[in-house]
Amino acid sequence: MRGLRLLVCFLVFAGAGSAAAATRIVKVLPHLLDEQGRHALSPSLYERDAYQAYLRKNPAKCFGLRFDIQWKAKAADSQALKLRIEFLGSKEAKPFVLEQPVRRRHSFGRWSSLTLKGDDFKKVGDLVAWRATLWAGDQILAEQKSFLW
Repeated sequence: MRGLRLLVCFLVFAGAGSAAAATRIVKVLPHLLDEQGRHALSPSLYERDAYQAYLRKNPAKCFGLRFDIQWKAKAADSQALKLRIEFLGSKEAKPFVLEQPVRRRHSFGRWSSLTLKGDDFKKVGDLVAWRATLWAGDQILAEQKSFLW
């Protein structure tokens, strides 16, 4: 009987840990955008990194900032989710916030993009730090932040 209780407790706690790991932000990729809204000139990762370095060295050619965020959520949490990115720029003292509702489409996770363009991009300046969060109502389900956040 005691062994059965221990087994049930183990399964309950192991299941709770795996459920928390099932909802998460996997990756956040901030990209500068040029005048045509491109973050790379070709699909190669090497070319993307080279073009991002070029845009960082030539800020006059930058017209926007896009955050590509890979996230995962279990089916029960995916009904009314909201993805939020908060970031600090070199010109503003307070964080700038972008958010959008998202839906899980398949079990492998999802990529979503949040874009800042135009005058708002000019107000922010250079990206200093960021924090991405996945919300269900008023509860944070997952978070990933940059080193300087």
